[in-house]
Amino acid sequence: MDSGTLVLTAWGYGLVGFSYSAFALRLLQLGYLRSAREWSKTTVLAAVTWSALWGWFGLALLLTGMPLFLLFSTLSDLFRYGCWYAFLLILLRPNGAPGRAIGMRWMTPLAAAVVFFGLLALTFSALRISVFGQTSRLILFSAMASPVFALVLLEQVFRNVTEDSRWNIKPLCLGLFSAFLFDLYLFSEAVLFNRLDADALSIRGAVHALVVPLLWLSITRRSDWISKIRISPKAAFQTATLLMAGLYLIFISSVGYYVRYFGGEWGRALQLGLIFFALVILLVLGLSGAVRAKLRVFLGKHFFRYRFDYREEWLKFTRTLSAKNTPQEMGQQVIRGLADMLESPAGGLWMKTKGEAAFSQTARWNLAQTLEKEDANSPLCQFMMTSGWVINLEEYRSYSRRYGQLKLPTWLQELAQAWLVVPLMVGEELIGFVVLASARTRVDVNWEVTDLLKTAGRQAASFLAQMQATESLLEVRKFDAFNRMSAFVVHDLKNIVTQLSLMMKNAKRLSHNPEFQQDMLMTVENSLDRMRQLMLQLREGATPPGTAFGVNLGTIIQRIEAVAAGRGRKLEVQLSEPVVTRGHEERLERVIGHVVQNAFDATDVGGRVWINLDRLSGQARIVVGDTGKGMSQDFIRDRLFKPFQTTKHAGMGIGAYESFQYVQELGGRIEVDSELGQGTTVKMLLPLFENQKESDLHSLETS
Repeated sequence: MDSGTLVLTAWGYGLVGFSYSAFALRLLQLGYLRSAREWSKTTVLAAVTWSALWGWFGLALLLTGMPLFLLFSTLSDLFRYGCWYAFLLILLRPNGAPGRAIGMRWMTPLAAAVVFFGLLALTFSALRISVFGQTSRLILFSAMASPVFALVLLEQVFRNVTEDSRWNIKPLCLGLFSAFLFDLYLFSEAVLFNRLDADALSIRGAVHALVVPLLWLSITRRSDWISKIRISPKAAFQTATLLMAGLYLIFISSVGYYVRYFGGEWGRALQLGLIFFALVILLVLGLSGAVRAKLRVFLGKHFFRYRFDYREEWLKFTRTLSAKNTPQEMGQQVIRGLADMLESPAGGLWMKTKGEAAFSQTARWNLAQTLEKEDANSPLCQFMMTSGWVINLEEYRSYSRRYGQLKLPTWLQELAQAWLVVPLMVGEELIGFVVLASARTRVDVNWEVTDLLKTAGRQAASFLAQMQATESLLEVRKFDAFNRMSAFVVHDLKNIVTQLSLMMKNAKRLSHNPEFQQDMLMTVENSLDRMRQLMLQLREGATPPGTAFGVNLGTIIQRIEAVAAGRGRKLEVQLSEPVVTRGHEERLERVIGHVVQNAFDATDVGGRVWINLDRLSGQARIVVGDTGKGMSQDFIRDRLFKPFQTTKHAGMGIGAYESFQYVQELGGRIEVDSELGQGTTVKMLLPLFENQKESDLHSLETS
């Protein structure tokens, strides 16, 4: 160096020593030394102190020329970098939260390795151990590695601080970035050309001194921004790229020096050629979409937090699916739920319809209707069924080999705006697929997007399969209800036919009897009314007409007694007091009459059949008893009151079931006590109808 350059260098180192010393004193006044438990403050104080020592040792070297100060200056430079490493690593792990440090575990040992490499280089230089022919070569390598790794950490910190705290950290990042970048330029040039740029070296001290105000501004602003550091997948990828580039340049500079050292007359030319070739290879790798995509997926899957807030996405998706009930609306909700995850404005749902083996468009949202169908055995459906992949049509057009031998149908390739095809899988079965339109903004469809869509697709498929099963069940229930009603109608028709047959049988003997003629006319009229009601019930599913209010049970029992007497059977009746219940009079008469008829059917002509009516605990109690054949406890438990279960040879097993169902509808219950050979007692409990309360309520409503 000439005298002017030496003076400029001395002033620079002196400025570094003075400015960082003042900075360190101010930090001591702020209590940074007393905050031993706050490692961020401790490392900042250490970094500032070593920077001050580096400046003073450099000035002493220039003033005295003693080699010892060169060693101290180099060590101070290395240690200040080590302290900055520690500070930046602490920022990346706020509050020591281990869950946030999963992606940074490799940073700490690498920082230690860089510092160790620098110490090793100084040791070799002090012991005059020759490496690549020169003892100073390792020092230059370590000097270049230090700012490269520091820039990696600094970029990671800046990219991952939250927006509301970024204003605090901007001066710190700007100051350190300027200093580290200058050192990278200085030492990378020294490594590549085997010499230090004297002009750049002369202003190095001044450059580092000028960043002190920025560091001071950021640290005095600092409050809680350290706790708001978060790891970002995007930042992690860019940091990894920068780190790989730095390591690659270090390796190439090493090889370049080796070629130059052993290349003789061609050494310089070979070094330049190798540097050019290395830069071309670096650009090719950096611009390679496949390499960057694989690196992004690897880092994203194994180190860093995810792009989506899965809890929020899942809650939103579930709310969307459950917002509608009809099949058509459910299909649209499935499309919207998947589309909203990626800002897609439209989509269509393809599913199988009954009786078809092909998928057709069953629902659409902002998408043109199409009549195209996709056979279940087509290459598209078979590919989705075997792989479960989400098909990216843009990727298929540019890189179809990724999808093997898949051949997309023409209608799908020509479908306007078609972007993604999401399979809807239930287990191993493909029940449909959703075609999403291109997103409103550019969306990088990476592994995380496809995994989310596949999982959401399975959830949507479960909803759709459940909806289909529910529809089938409702259809079966409708048929079951119709069949049950038909069975009731057939049972009533059987009773009408039995009644008319008995009347025709007696007509041969009593056709000239005026009383019989009157009874016959009443029976025919009653049969016609009942048949009209049955026709109405079959056509409209209507409840048989009749008053829904007070029904006098005594009157019904007296009519049943008269019918029994007309058939030549004696029914013993005991009515203690008038009892009124709520219900339809005709249906109640049919229920009680059925129980009485069953008692007559199970009892010989010489046996007894009786019916009692009274009140018990606020309920109407009807007790029908007989001395007939009786029933076993197994029959009562397993078969009684169940449809199509009977002990009669010509019975259908419907009457008892209908009686049980109607009594339950009225809020009552039936109790049966029977023993084989001893007879049966059937107790029916029905809610009472209070006339006074009803009249009071009616008066209140009319008033």
